[in-house]
Amino acid sequence: MTAIAALAFALSGCATNAGGAGDDATGSWGKIDVQGEPSLDLAEGGALSGTDGCNRLMGTWTQDGDTVEFSELASTMMACEGVDTWLNLATTGTVNGGTMTLHDADNNTIGTLERSE
Repeated sequence: MTAIAALAFALSGCATNAGGAGDDATGSWGKIDVQGEPSLDLAEGGALSGTDGCNRLMGTWTQDGDTVEFSELASTMMACEGVDTWLNLATTGTVNGGTMTLHDADNNTIGTLERSE
């Protein structure tokens, strides 16, 4: 019985929203399908896709409470004039209602995305 409980506990860490508390980040964030605007789509199961306004982004995500962690992010490397590609620097995000505040590797706030309708 102890082995079953340990296995259940270990597998719960693989869930998208392992912390249980906080707003669920699953869904679309930013201005989806608007050229030059950043957006993210966080799918159930941990897949991530989106754009920094120029380059396509893909990778994985997990959530613990209100904190979202992005890992294994890959990006195309196109050069786009006049587009601020800040989103590709995001390593974590904090969800508060309909707003996700994004942070870089040094935990500096680099921008926000609103939940898409």
